[in-house]
Parts: sequence; C-alpha cells; structure tokens
Amino acid sequence: MQLANFKDDYWQLRNGEESHRKNPVSFWIPELEKRKSLKVGDAAKVILEIECENDDGEIIIEGERGYVIVSEIIGSQYIGILDFQPACIERDQDDVYLRFGAEIPFSFEHVVDIDRPPEDYIEWQLAQKPERTWHKK
Repeated sequence: MQLANFKDDYWQLRNGEESHRKNPVSFWIPELEKRKSLKVGDAAKVILEIECENDDGEIIIEGERGYVIVSEIIGSQYIGILDFQPACIERDQDDVYLRFGAEIPFSFEHVVDIDRPPEDYIEWQLAQKPERTWHKK
C-alpha cells in the first residue's frame, strides 16, 4: 500500500523513529513491539506534515500531532481514521483529503504514542463511513 507523500498528496507522515533517533531524550516513542502490534480500535498518535500556504503565498510545512483510530490492518501496515481536524485545513474545503474521518495509511515507524479510547467511542467511530477513502493498491 502506498503511503502519502508531498509529491502526490501534499502531505505525509513524519517518521517517529527518525525523530526519536535524533532526540532520544526529548522525543519518546512507544517500544517497537507495541507499535507493531496495534489492534483495531487502538488510537495511534501520528504527526502529519502538511503543505500549507502562508499569508505571503509561500508554501510552508505545518506539523500537526493527533490520533488516528486503527480501522484495518493490512500486512504490516495500518489504516486509521483521522480523529481530529488539522488546524491548518478548513473543514469545508472539498478538494482537500485531510479531514476528520478520513482514512490515513501508516506504519509502526509513524506511531509516536498509543492509547485506547472507550469502547463506545471506538464503536461509534468505526461505524461511520469514512469521509475520504484511501486507495489501498
């Protein structure tokens, strides 16, 4: 499954393992085995890197941390449902993929924290039709 990249998607996920290697004291991530064994319903915190335009019309990269709810496991990769609205993207922009409820492909190296929401929230979130569906081929 192809992951998002700036060239095709105007956003990508930050590699949490690289960030941890560069700053091992200040940038903590969960142990590898936990990141590799997520289950449907787990909340994985990732960092989105999003191309945005500033007030001067220049393209800048905004970094936003937030959770995705694991909805599917495909081999060693995951599909998560974006569980927050990126602050640098207006919700009513129809031509933008990133929005609350969009499918986000990711792998264990992108996970910077793990949580487990209440079961009723998981059931609600996973019962929703995704706002945007990722191409899984």
